[in-house]
Amino acid sequence: MAASSEFEMDQLPSDPLLHIFTYLSYRDLVHCSFVNRRLNELSKHNLLWKSLCCKHWLLTDADRLRSGLSWYFLFKRYYWDLGRYIQHYAVLKKAWEQLKSFLQQRCPRMIASLKEGTSELELKDIESQIGCKLPDDYRCSYRIHNGQKLVIPGLMGSMSLSNHYRSEVLLDVETAAGGFQQRKGMRHCLPLTFCFHTGLSQYMTLDPVEGRRMGETFYPCPDQTAQDPGAIDMFITGSSFLEWFTTYVNNVVTGEYPIIKDQIFRYVHEKGCVATTGDITVSVSTSFLPELSSVHPPHFFFTYRIRIEMSSAASPEAACQLDSRYWKITTSDGNVEEVQGPGVVGEFPVMTPGKVHEYASCTTFSTPSEYMEGHYTFHRLANKEEVFQVAIPRFHMVCPTYREPETRTKQSNNSTFTFNQDDGGEFNDADRRDRSNSRDDRDDDDGGDFGRMREMNMAALEGSWCPRHI
Repeated sequence: MAASSEFEMDQLPSDPLLHIFTYLSYRDLVHCSFVNRRLNELSKHNLLWKSLCCKHWLLTDADRLRSGLSWYFLFKRYYWDLGRYIQHYAVLKKAWEQLKSFLQQRCPRMIASLKEGTSELELKDIESQIGCKLPDDYRCSYRIHNGQKLVIPGLMGSMSLSNHYRSEVLLDVETAAGGFQQRKGMRHCLPLTFCFHTGLSQYMTLDPVEGRRMGETFYPCPDQTAQDPGAIDMFITGSSFLEWFTTYVNNVVTGEYPIIKDQIFRYVHEKGCVATTGDITVSVSTSFLPELSSVHPPHFFFTYRIRIEMSSAASPEAACQLDSRYWKITTSDGNVEEVQGPGVVGEFPVMTPGKVHEYASCTTFSTPSEYMEGHYTFHRLANKEEVFQVAIPRFHMVCPTYREPETRTKQSNNSTFTFNQDDGGEFNDADRRDRSNSRDDRDDDDGGDFGRMREMNMAALEGSWCPRHI
């Protein structure tokens, strides 16, 4: 009689089974533990759960030693507390740790302003208070850190230009709940950030109503041409809290957003936007200011920051002084405008080996984008007759994707209109003047475009939440 070809599970060696188990998820390992006693024992092997603890909870050997638990039971402890967030926790925890590590030496005040994580019970109470469910990625992040104290500077970035200043605080969940919106045009939107100086907030959609998408993050922008005060345009900043927060953190820790005077400035440096002429290098970064912009009427406000640097290897005889600038502005329809004037923002910087000069200026477009390029004219200090030009690289200014209010898009038979193109736009009359001079009419206290746009944004907040009373 032929020998039986059946192979009993108990006869299988452990090492191949454990190797197979390394490819399984935590759910599959749990399922295997119910098959029989042998697989139950193997599925709880310490090294399997160490790998899963590191992957999902970012735990280390030191964490396990402090807990006094095996890796298997340590995983279970975290899962009981944070299991609903297992798809988000590692990504958000890593982002928080990267951000704190990066800012510890650069902006310690921001680190000190962070709040400890909130509890599951507190999040449930908030949901009961506002009558809406909070997205799991948002909840997960707030289990790690419950926003920050209402202090300046804000964790979510600053911008300073002439008499205009903005710094966005990451709101704790209790304060955010106090600003939960029920008014027309902003129904079921929760504020994520707040700026004390401008009243500006970024919001997150908790329900897909009024043409918005669930979990979307945005800056609201009142439609000034509509008769309906609830007509709100949106400058979209993220498709979810997870994307919004991790993208911001990545921009900070990679140096995309510069640290200036202990604050995070949300200037974006376009790759390749650098030009070197002889010993002098010019680079440009730009930023869109939603609080000074509107879609209807079209008014898109940008600031740009220019860095001029002379190589430290240059000879002392190369020292020079900037005399004038020239701009070439190209519109989306191919029209070209040329602007020139003395100095930069009223200054005539002297460049010597190793010297760096930075300045910021601003401009407005009547369409969502445009690009600029040009050159500076210098003379040598040792010989004023020696005049030369230094190239300014081409740089684009493009506003974020925006969506019009549902009432407008229904009228145009277009449920969602979004903008996201590379070039376009034209300067308004004010911008055809000296664009590098930041001390023009807009520098008057609450006057000019700055004042009008600030009034527009503050009017949009009238009757809604403002935490200044806290």
